[in-house]
Amino acid sequence: MPKGVWVQVPLSPQSAQLILKEELTLKIESQAREDHQVNLIVEVDPDQMEKAKKKAARKISERSKIPGFRPGKAPYDVVKRFYGDGAITEEAVEVLVDQIYPDVLKEAGVQPGAAGSLENIEKLDPPTLKFLVPLAPTVELGDYRSIRKPYEFDPPGEDKLNEAIENLRSMYSTTENVDREIKEGDFVLLDVKGQADEKELPDLTRAGYPVFIRSEEKEADWPFPGFGKKLVGMKAGDTSTIKHEYPKDHANEELKDLAVDFEVVVKSVRGVTLPELNEEFAKSVGVENIEALRSRVKDNIEVQAKADYDDKYFNELFDMIKAGATIKYPPQVLEHEAEHVLDELKRRLSDQHLDLDTYLKMQQTDMEKFMADEVRPTAIRRLERSLLIEEITRQEKIELDQTKLEEAFHQNWASLSSADEKFAKLTKGGSRASKDLVDAVVVDTANRMTVSRVLDRIKAIATGHGDDVEEPEPQPVVLENSDDVPATSESDTPKETETN
Repeated sequence: MPKGVWVQVPLSPQSAQLILKEELTLKIESQAREDHQVNLIVEVDPDQMEKAKKKAARKISERSKIPGFRPGKAPYDVVKRFYGDGAITEEAVEVLVDQIYPDVLKEAGVQPGAAGSLENIEKLDPPTLKFLVPLAPTVELGDYRSIRKPYEFDPPGEDKLNEAIENLRSMYSTTENVDREIKEGDFVLLDVKGQADEKELPDLTRAGYPVFIRSEEKEADWPFPGFGKKLVGMKAGDTSTIKHEYPKDHANEELKDLAVDFEVVVKSVRGVTLPELNEEFAKSVGVENIEALRSRVKDNIEVQAKADYDDKYFNELFDMIKAGATIKYPPQVLEHEAEHVLDELKRRLSDQHLDLDTYLKMQQTDMEKFMADEVRPTAIRRLERSLLIEEITRQEKIELDQTKLEEAFHQNWASLSSADEKFAKLTKGGSRASKDLVDAVVVDTANRMTVSRVLDRIKAIATGHGDDVEEPEPQPVVLENSDDVPATSESDTPKETETN
């Protein structure tokens, strides 16, 4: 090497790391909060603050016009004279936060659950910043494996089958006005006005309210279960007052223990004529004969009855698991979930050509009350159920089989293509779907399969068969790229594949 030549040798990664640590020396005080967040009080080395101020001055200079200097070239003292130390310090804090925040989290050993924020500048000598950091949700399941809950689903009997067939006949019935007293099976039109202490109750008042007089009243009947039976014996044009006292444990706070007088005016009475239960009727609903009709209806009500039973069973089972668990999450995570709930409601309303404001008026509520009474409780249930499922998945080491995931993906894709109009529009025309769309369906399919596996597992545990569950050999789950997905024109959709 010739004499007098100076060569800069690059720092080794180890040396660079040591210098970086030395430059980013931080003193951190951690203060836990009750809402699953933490305050981090960070004292920064004054030299770091000075370097940040130099960088801040350059940034100010770059976006400003300072006479005699090109953008970004004005010296620090000139920028300070033009804009003041306060402006530079404010910009420097933003620069400093961007530089040190990841290291603050790392050195404090904090796993964030949402974006943190600079809560306060405690002081400038030495520079001390106060961060508010939401913590990642945590779940301690407790002894969930000791929970027992028998699974006792009984398929619907012959009486339920006959009732379902009668309901089907009612759907195909015809009506005509009749001049006689109301009897079971009639369809009547009413004006109903609810009053308590001679004050009209808008929620219990309706004009032109249709009622089908049934032998068995459903619990959801308005204005109270059994209301229709009170109308039997009246005729079109009759007026009557029906008294009802709501129970003390009624779900609606405003109706608890309330005595109401319902002024009822019968506008019309229509007799209902049911179609004959014969081969002709069976063919009119798409089957060959009465035997095939009964078989199809039986299958349908069994599927629905099992879905209803499972919904109730797993809701109660998760409540039992939750009772023994400790779930913690910051308010930001709950707010994020509430936004999802609200966005989903808006989409459903849009499909019905409604907007949220109209819906709130129909429900006779305002946004603040609706968020508190409906959206937030729903968000809490969904968030906590999701966190429980995630932790059970981890504890039980539940993994998905790659082959079954691929089969379920194609089934899900075919179902969406045929049933979801918006999805079909995105995938029609024979072109390959975008990778983002493919990945979204893969993730949705994987989530559904994981939830199904978790439900099977906790049911096995609750019924005392948790150790009998045979696990498939776990395989890694890979998000396939869009080249592995068939073209999705209307004549070329993936075949629907049966999955377990």
